[in-house]
Amino acid sequence: MLREYQQRTINQLYDWLANNSGNPCLVLPTGSGKSHIIAALCKDAIQSWPETMILMLTSQKELIEQNAEKMRQHWPNAPMGIYSAGMNRRQLGEPITFAGIQSVRSKAKKIGFIDIIIVDECHLISHKGEGSYRTFIDELKEINPNVRVVGLTATPYRLGHGLITDKPAIFDDLIEPVVIQELIRDGYLSPLKSKVTQTKLDTSGVHKRGGEFIESELQAAVDNSDTNSSIIDEVIHLAGDRKSWLFFCTGIKHAQNVAEELRFKGIHAECVTGETPKKEREKILAAFKAGKIRALTNANVLTTGFDAPNIDLIAMLRPTMSPGLYCQMAGRGLRLKDHTDHCLVLDFAGVVEAHGPITHIITPDKVGGEGKGQAPTKACEECGEIVAAAVKFCPSCGAEFSIAPKNELFLRNNDIMGFREKIEMKVTDWKWRKHTSKTSGKEMLMVTYYGLLSDKPVNSYLPILHDGMAGSKARNEIYSIAQKANIHLGSAKDLDSLVSILSNGNAPDKISYHQDGNFYKITEMEWPS
Repeated sequence: MLREYQQRTINQLYDWLANNSGNPCLVLPTGSGKSHIIAALCKDAIQSWPETMILMLTSQKELIEQNAEKMRQHWPNAPMGIYSAGMNRRQLGEPITFAGIQSVRSKAKKIGFIDIIIVDECHLISHKGEGSYRTFIDELKEINPNVRVVGLTATPYRLGHGLITDKPAIFDDLIEPVVIQELIRDGYLSPLKSKVTQTKLDTSGVHKRGGEFIESELQAAVDNSDTNSSIIDEVIHLAGDRKSWLFFCTGIKHAQNVAEELRFKGIHAECVTGETPKKEREKILAAFKAGKIRALTNANVLTTGFDAPNIDLIAMLRPTMSPGLYCQMAGRGLRLKDHTDHCLVLDFAGVVEAHGPITHIITPDKVGGEGKGQAPTKACEECGEIVAAAVKFCPSCGAEFSIAPKNELFLRNNDIMGFREKIEMKVTDWKWRKHTSKTSGKEMLMVTYYGLLSDKPVNSYLPILHDGMAGSKARNEIYSIAQKANIHLGSAKDLDSLVSILSNGNAPDKISYHQDGNFYKITEMEWPS
């Protein structure tokens, strides 16, 4: 049985595919159950359209195993095959095939006609027309020009490129059916808590290549005995009785040295890296998940595809310019635990300050290009208007931009969750209207929520015609509102007709929001059950 937001995800995907050409990407937080969503989607597609051929692609053996296992749970007799050299399975010809990209990248002709390609961790697909994924998908398109690609990721951006929908790209739109805040509120994820650390890793003098720190220079800069000793002393002091510690390090030698320092100070610790033999690595990970090893250090291997729910402390010793890597590291602590209600994150690497809370990740800018450059910009949180970085008030909706140190708009003492004070209001009515940007001339929707006479009306701007993440989020919000308010949007032809349809819908009973200056951000809406 799917959770409500998981079925919502499939409904929104079908709606997008029915009304758009091209390829959508589902943005789903770590721990939201992507494998269950994939399984339910495959089952529904095959049972509704029996001739459908589905290829499920990913880059890791562990993800193939997880996705195939959930498929069998949802549909024990599913007509499925697995093609993965790492699993020693080479099955083709079934309606559903779970495959590793490295195993099938040269076998498009052998695989043949495919209707739907589903790609897990799709941010790994190159935004250029190159690489294993792009070459393989292009070859499948030669066989079936109408094949659709559906991506899934928690991090829809690539370092040095920006959003994975920025052209040139294989994906045309982002669908974000659920966010971390909702999953924590409903008890599906565990919150993270963070503390400011006394020890800070120094990356001054470390050069960058392709927008990221050069690993050899980074490891040389941060891996020294005095720093490692100070970090472990601080971790032990702050950890208390926490049982399952995960360390992200800059490289193999760094990970080994941190593990050695932990053992020297009486902590049962092990280390896994890309050089760890397969059987030894599996043995270590099983012992860690079973609680037999208290601390585990790693270098670049335990981000995507690693699931150890009882992790209750994450130590970030790996400075990175990649918000995707940061989000993947933090995401290892979001799973529900047997023994505590949260995971402590100790950020020695300054990644929270660099990228913002995981609920408001700062999207990376493009790098390189022809050297022409563009003036720095930012997006209005209220209406999605793109404005110059120096602007203090949004020229479209008037929202005031908070004055804060760079990249600390949502931070509270480096709070990794970025939660702000929630205000609730009982809604007595709402009013929809069309709003036009004063600068760009772009049109958008605006809704005003009214409460009691003592309540100040709350305005929300929905730039559904905008490009990028702002437009995608606004369209998803409209779809969600329509579902909950029992509104049918099928007859809407333009913004005017959409305003009329929405105005006749049932307003929510209650909204929750937080305030930024004189403007508001709606976080929750409740309708009568």
